[in-house]
Amino acid sequence: MKLHELSPAAGSTKEVKRKGRGHGSGNGKTAGKGHKGQKARSGGSIRPGFEGGQTALARRIPKRGFNNIFAVRYATVNVSDLDRFVDGTVVDTELLKASGLIKKELDGVKVLGNGELTKNLTVKAAKFSEAAKEKIEKAGGKAEVM
Repeated sequence: MKLHELSPAAGSTKEVKRKGRGHGSGNGKTAGKGHKGQKARSGGSIRPGFEGGQTALARRIPKRGFNNIFAVRYATVNVSDLDRFVDGTVVDTELLKASGLIKKELDGVKVLGNGELTKNLTVKAAKFSEAAKEKIEKAGGKAEVM
């Protein structure tokens, strides 16, 4: 095979449809745009969401609130929930997920101080409330910030 013998596969290339090049081409005169009207004019059509001068839906609907895209969201676990683990266990995000206490870790896990803890646990989390830290240490455990 030589370079001049190369050609694309059959049916893989199409002729460019040239609009507005005389009625013999089958696409002359109005070039497939019909007669007059906004969509027949140059400059294309109208932008998405435009409703012909009527106030657009996006502007009619009331806007309320604020979405803080920089907010830090924690998955929360109470101290009473940790009481199910055996003495001496290292409680971390993976164990909490596996035990079903949290579904997603979001931006980290925060341990809150609701309830009582009787087990000696090493808890690894992103944040602890003061009460939670106090209760974990009172039970003989450790609260480690990851």
